[in-house]
Amino acid sequence: QCYQRLRAAGKPHKVALTACMRRLLLILNAIVRTQTPWRATPIVARATP
Repeated sequence: QCYQRLRAAGKPHKVALTACMRRLLLILNAIVRTQTPWRATPIVARATP
């Protein structure tokens, strides 16, 4: 989803791929840091009205 969204926004392949890899790395780092298990479904913040 991340990659496809960035590609649809006109980003080149390598830029979109690097952005998605960085995002995944940040998520994995937070999991290791807080010692929480991986959740397959992401937590999505609700938009405030």
